[in-house]
Amino acid sequence: MGALIEIAVYLLQTVLSLFLLAVMLRFLLQVFRADFYNPISQFLVKVTNPVLAPMRRVIPPIGSIDTATVVLLIAVQMLGIVGLLLLYGSSLPNILWLLLWSLIGIAGLLVNFYFFALLAIIILSWVAPGSSHPAISLLYQLTEPVMRPFRKLLPPMGGLDLSPIFMFVAINILKIILSNVAASVGLHSALVFGL
Repeated sequence: MGALIEIAVYLLQTVLSLFLLAVMLRFLLQVFRADFYNPISQFLVKVTNPVLAPMRRVIPPIGSIDTATVVLLIAVQMLGIVGLLLLYGSSLPNILWLLLWSLIGIAGLLVNFYFFALLAIIILSWVAPGSSHPAISLLYQLTEPVMRPFRKLLPPMGGLDLSPIFMFVAINILKIILSNVAASVGLHSALVFGL
């Protein structure tokens, strides 16, 4: 692969994966009703609104699910896959394979986000307990609803919260399942931004 193609692949992966992460975070913020006035929430709204605002006029929400954001997530992932396949000089699969690959990539990105978010929460609980930084506050708002079922399984013992261990186990099981599903449908991990 020539240096120009390698640079183009790197730039495409970087730009689209950052935007994909921003859209996914905006979706999670809406699902968990996180603080809209948090500066990071405001930043995510400003970054994603130029694309989402026109889409919302055409794609209505279904109940409390922001369908336009879900469609944008899938579209960005598909666009990334198509761009990478074209840069690698590979043929494009049919639309159903692209859709399946995109869904797997989004699921992988979500699992990876929660892995790193949980890791950050654990480290921050040691380094900066009780901090009121907007990023830390948002991390707690996004991870707490997911942690709640694990805390019910194993309540804190002696002031020590062991529930993150169960969440890490669940995340690693999901990663194994996703990589096996991806391999079974012919999805190379370099084509999606989540695996």
